[in-house]
Amino acid sequence: MTSTDVTKEAEDSGPGGYAAARLRLLTEGARSGPPRRSALAGLTDDWLSGLFDAGTGGTGRGVSLVAVGGYGRGELSPRSDLDLLLLHDGSDDEAVAALADRLWYPVWDLGLDLDHSVRTPAQARKTAGEDLKVQLGLLDARHLAGDLGLTASLRTTVLADWRNQAPKRLPELRELCAERAERQGELQFLLEPDLKEARGGLRDATALRAVAASWLADAPREGLADARRRLLDVRDALHLTTGRATDRLALQEQDQVAAELGLLDADALLRQVYETARVISYAGDVTWREVGRVLRSRSVRPRLRAMLGGGKPAPERSPLAEGVVEHDGEAVLARTARPERDPVLPLRAAAAAAQAGLPLSRHAVRRLAATTRPLPTPWPAEAREQLVTLLGSGRPTVQVWEALEAEGLVTRLLPDWERVRCRPQRNAVHLWTVDRHLIETAVRAAGFTRRVHRPDLLLVAALLHDIGKGWPGDHSVAGETIARDVAVRIGFDRADTAVLATLVRHHLLLVETATRRDLDDPATVRAVADAVGSEHTLELLHALTEADALATGPAAWSSWRGSLVADLVKRVSGVLAGDPLEEPEAAAPTAEQERLAVEAFRTRGPVLALRAQTEPPADPASADPAAVAGPEPLGVELLIAVPDQEGVLPAVAGVLAMHRLTVRTAELRSLPLPDGVEGSVLLLDWRVAAEYGSLPQAARLRADLVRALDGSLDIAARLAERDAAHPRRRGVEPPPPRVTVAPAASRLATVIEVRAQDAPGLLFRLGRALEAAGVRVRSAHASTLGSNAVDAFYVTGPEGARLPGEEAGDVARTLEEALRGRP
Repeated sequence: MTSTDVTKEAEDSGPGGYAAARLRLLTEGARSGPPRRSALAGLTDDWLSGLFDAGTGGTGRGVSLVAVGGYGRGELSPRSDLDLLLLHDGSDDEAVAALADRLWYPVWDLGLDLDHSVRTPAQARKTAGEDLKVQLGLLDARHLAGDLGLTASLRTTVLADWRNQAPKRLPELRELCAERAERQGELQFLLEPDLKEARGGLRDATALRAVAASWLADAPREGLADARRRLLDVRDALHLTTGRATDRLALQEQDQVAAELGLLDADALLRQVYETARVISYAGDVTWREVGRVLRSRSVRPRLRAMLGGGKPAPERSPLAEGVVEHDGEAVLARTARPERDPVLPLRAAAAAAQAGLPLSRHAVRRLAATTRPLPTPWPAEAREQLVTLLGSGRPTVQVWEALEAEGLVTRLLPDWERVRCRPQRNAVHLWTVDRHLIETAVRAAGFTRRVHRPDLLLVAALLHDIGKGWPGDHSVAGETIARDVAVRIGFDRADTAVLATLVRHHLLLVETATRRDLDDPATVRAVADAVGSEHTLELLHALTEADALATGPAAWSSWRGSLVADLVKRVSGVLAGDPLEEPEAAAPTAEQERLAVEAFRTRGPVLALRAQTEPPADPASADPAAVAGPEPLGVELLIAVPDQEGVLPAVAGVLAMHRLTVRTAELRSLPLPDGVEGSVLLLDWRVAAEYGSLPQAARLRADLVRALDGSLDIAARLAERDAAHPRRRGVEPPPPRVTVAPAASRLATVIEVRAQDAPGLLFRLGRALEAAGVRVRSAHASTLGSNAVDAFYVTGPEGARLPGEEAGDVARTLEEALRGRP
């Protein structure tokens, strides 16, 4: 059926016919995108025009029906609301009110969302002057029915007002866009983005149209119309798959939306959305800079500018680097620059702009992209030095890098970048796409360049550490190969290339080892030392680890993690320096531990002590005064002494879960009693933190622990009751838990690693499963990143020896089954 046939069906059948024709149009598989939006707008135009003509008797003099906003632009998605203005000359208010009822009620009866108003031209103009959003909607006013002259007059007046008031209204519009971005975030990085409201979304694209309508400045046109169309296509698919008027691309709907658009999967969908948002965001940056320049030039008259300059005009261009100058707040190419003869110029211009804290002119970037010859392989030393300078410039690096990416210069310099560009990371811990995370890591690393002997290697490693995420398999392994190739291409020698490859291969080594392994075990420290190889590489890896974690997001780094990594680095540094690595001896109990042990033996029950742990600055003289005054807590140390018996681990873990305490590390050991007293006491030295609120009193913890150990407190039932009372939101089904045995991780115990969805009581369930398996837990190391828990348990058999391989595998399978069987 053609669009003409659909329209005729709507005309012949009234509102019911419109509904049927609308449904037919939306379910036609062959029509989508702009043709469907245009046909839907045309169909709706004809229906509303029919309602208008029926309500006015075909005259319509002194009154008109006007589409505004998205409907005015003809951008009707399947569940879009209808933005309508009933415009009248004020001669007959009663007739206009009756006509409004004849128009609005049929729309509501069909269940369509309606944004409507009834105004005279003077009222519309006054409201637009008071409300920027109303004025923006009227800029897209389109006549539907009635008095065409009335509509045309309003359009002319509104556009004239907009252009006359642009110096005042455009700053308001920019502030409105900035406030919305602050609330909604950036579309190009969000896992569940709002296609309309987030920065780089449809609202921003509409704002750029408004700027162009002001005649004050214009947005870059290349790719902008296609970007807007792609976002509208995604919104159409979202409306069709959900049946709702929503602009939020929720995780659980992304696969369906991708299928509706003919894309491979949800990742392909997000990548397309991110690329589109990046085009709109960059166009917005360029446009608002241009608006600012124009407004500044208008605010100071030429004569006054000459007076302020002592009668001499201010210099128009200030040199920044060879072939690069500053002009009007941007880094631009000098008039003498010859990009076609200078292949290093793109990197030199980018480095100069970042060092000066200036944006790189769009015109300069376009010229560089169009005329610059490729760099030779290997790169000349200057090119490599300019790349390092760019990466070491801190926060200004981001906007300069985005300018290079907008014209394809980054992938020309680093072809492997294409695989990580706009690549989503489906992990709530990560704030950024893979490519932006790499740049953020370089920004963080720029702050650590005084800590290392080779800042250039640190910065390049930061840029490349996750480059393998564009390839299948372990991204660290793939990244090592890519890093070697890139290092050779950009001119590093063999020794530096080896260091870069090591940094990329092991960029997760320190934090994973520090949070999941027993640092008192010589095998742990020796394995890290063997992987790193030298003290200089260790120094670089330590800085890269912190930069990577800080660039990931707040959940990836803390004082606690930092202290564990620093402790590991100190131990590994000693080994690399030649210090002997001795087997650990059982540490003698402290006076407090001994007191707790004796008290536990005397009372035949648990004894607890809670105290805060803080880490003072290593060098108070150079530390930040605020840090010296109040160091950040690393958590709370919980010491528990209890007569040796079964079920201690799950009992303690369960009680802590009941009191909403998160376990960071857990060490258990048997403590012999002094003075020849027979028997032993279990000593638990744990680091805990409150999920929220303050810590519970030790007396309450002890009372619940006593009941848990004697069986009068059913922890599993209590946790189940709490889950039932406060059910967690249902979201995307997490991947199944995985339990593995870490081979050769320790000579003293078998290391079992658990990866699972974090949840209250997880350590309690694991403790019960380990008790049921008949093994002893020597220590436990809990690590949580967002919703993912990675816990490592050092276990032995009843006699204190490592588990045989087959038995260790059985224990791992038991744990995995226990986790999978959770209701």
